[in-house]
Amino acid sequence: MGRGSDDGEWSFGLAILAGVIAACVVLPLTWLFVEAASIDPARAWSLLFRQATLDIVVNSLLLMALVTGFSILLGVPLAYLTTRTDLPFRRFWSVAVALPLVVPSYLGAFAFVSAFGPRGEFHDLLAPLGIQRLPEIYGFPGTTLVITLYTFPYVYLTTRGALLSFDTRLVDAARTLNHDRWKAFKRVTLPHLRPAIAAGALLSALYAVSDFGTPSIMRLPVFTRQIYVEYRAFGGEYAALLSLQLLVLVLAVLALERWVRPGEDVHGSGTSRAEDAPVRLGKWRWPAVALPASVVFLALVVPLWIFGMWLVTADGGRPSLAFEWTYALNSVGVAGAAALVAALASLPVAYFAARSDSIVATLFERATYVGFAVPGIVLALALVYFGSGLVPWLYQTLPLLVFAYVVRFMPQSVGAVRTSTLQTDPRLFEAAQTLGESSFGAFRRVILPLIAPGVVAGAALVFLTTMKELPLTLVLRPTGFETLVTQIWRAQESAYFQYAAVPALVLIVVSGLSLVVLLSQEGNEY
Repeated sequence: MGRGSDDGEWSFGLAILAGVIAACVVLPLTWLFVEAASIDPARAWSLLFRQATLDIVVNSLLLMALVTGFSILLGVPLAYLTTRTDLPFRRFWSVAVALPLVVPSYLGAFAFVSAFGPRGEFHDLLAPLGIQRLPEIYGFPGTTLVITLYTFPYVYLTTRGALLSFDTRLVDAARTLNHDRWKAFKRVTLPHLRPAIAAGALLSALYAVSDFGTPSIMRLPVFTRQIYVEYRAFGGEYAALLSLQLLVLVLAVLALERWVRPGEDVHGSGTSRAEDAPVRLGKWRWPAVALPASVVFLALVVPLWIFGMWLVTADGGRPSLAFEWTYALNSVGVAGAAALVAALASLPVAYFAARSDSIVATLFERATYVGFAVPGIVLALALVYFGSGLVPWLYQTLPLLVFAYVVRFMPQSVGAVRTSTLQTDPRLFEAAQTLGESSFGAFRRVILPLIAPGVVAGAALVFLTTMKELPLTLVLRPTGFETLVTQIWRAQESAYFQYAAVPALVLIVVSGLSLVVLLSQEGNEY
């Protein structure tokens, strides 16, 4: 068989394999439409346009808008302070204000309810001072505050990255043209930052509209909470319709972001470092510390203090909720399986997309991103219909749970592998073939060792995000299969928060590894 024939078979086989994987990712989501189509149109109309549904839509939109706005108001100033100014302990704050990203927002919600609720710890501390009532933590105030505290780092990190690559000599030039500091920022720096701010804001908006745990704990009726309540109480019809509405809302956010995204043609030369000429804050230097200190206190100190207090004051009132290391092993086991499967599945998709300019390759790659764009509770419900209707022998089994994690988080692995592949010289593959290697042999012996770091990084990211995933785990886990997140949720539902302390701390420690990887990409730039 000639080399050209071997190449053709390799490319064709790779395309077929990538297409099969993409189809497997997309197929379960179609079951949601099948379930919704089976509902009587008149009943579907009445369910979609009743007052309760309209309230859910309004609440979800308002929550998304508030979280996005406050994330920008926090993230941009913090990024500027930690990169462009002489803020005291700047390097410490640059890391500390990013740490909330490793804390699942539902853990923050647990802590805030325990600290600021009607009978919370802060209420007891402030009572001797004559403060009898704290602001309401449930509903919109608490939900907006908590989600903002744990999503603003998206805006902070993207804006910070843009500032670190910005040529500060452009600002100096603007100042020589009699622009004051604010005008120079508005006319020179801000246009450079807008794409980064938009990217971070999109992540915050999607997180806010798809978050399940925090609105549930804060008792705010939004799409994610109501879908879970309807599914648990009544089964499918209304939950399926709400899921489709939420899916349409997510797609609308993505389309809107692409439409309003600012042009990305503003670039600095990258030859000037932000550290070369820090902006002097003068008399505001120490007062400015209040902003990062307040954020770190609320997002990190308060939860850790509450978790520590739970550990110390645990009264053993519900032995059935006591922590067992089996829960941690179960979490590690399913997360490890998801990471391994995602890494293997992403290889043909990412390699095909990196080495082919065809529309088919792009289509297959983009198809794998569908699960990541869909809120977890919607994907969970789609897989319930898919499992019970098409493959009942897989329903509520570990393989289906692992498959759900792969569908949800595989894009993280695809992106890492594709980036690594693009950094390898394709001529190495051709050289191995001229030395007698088959196409598969050249890939296995030459390309795979070179892209291995990307494969490992993608798998690690899938592992870490799977460990924290709440709605998929709650809905699809086999009966009796308990993990760290299900233990936390059981403690919350029973109002025995102290039993969530150990699994919460374990999750935070494991999640922290992802931030270490993220910040290591900046090297010594912070």
